[in-house]
Amino acid sequence: MEAKVTGARLETERLVLRWFTRDDIDVYNELGTNPRIIRYVGNQPFASLEAAKATLVAAPLHDYATHGYGRFACVWKPTAQVIGFCGPKFLPDFGEVDLGYRFLPSFWGMGLATESARAVIDYARQQLGLRRLVGWVHPENVASAHVLAKLGFDFERKTTVPDMPEVKFDFYAKRLDG
Repeated sequence: MEAKVTGARLETERLVLRWFTRDDIDVYNELGTNPRIIRYVGNQPFASLEAAKATLVAAPLHDYATHGYGRFACVWKPTAQVIGFCGPKFLPDFGEVDLGYRFLPSFWGMGLATESARAVIDYARQQLGLRRLVGWVHPENVASAHVLAKLGFDFERKTTVPDMPEVKFDFYAKRLDG
């Protein structure tokens, strides 16, 4: 199913992707503290709800204002519950736009990362005019690597990330202009 784009809102068969708001802090905190969710991403868990609030403001809310895009909150249509995020994030240290996704564990294995990422890729190409997206995947995160492969990302190299310098991450990229 093709995604519908309405401003900063995307819609897929099962999800609405919209910008985060401050009202999403509880699930944003869960996405950044649950050990099962952050196991492979290299981030330290938020130290407190206040730290999560600060990151919500400094990351997605700042990205929307600065770049005009950022991670979308993924809303499960049947319940209107935010269950994860998916979206592009500009990484100034790398000069690349990362496609990232995280979901609450009760929604894993349902194809939602692929479904939401397809909508985001279309949005990045058609609405943002981006020419390339990248993704970093921990070598043990087979599920995430599988998602990127299904989306047509190609493995480019092994690389490190600042939060986990001891791990060689798999770096994938997808051209959007060809």
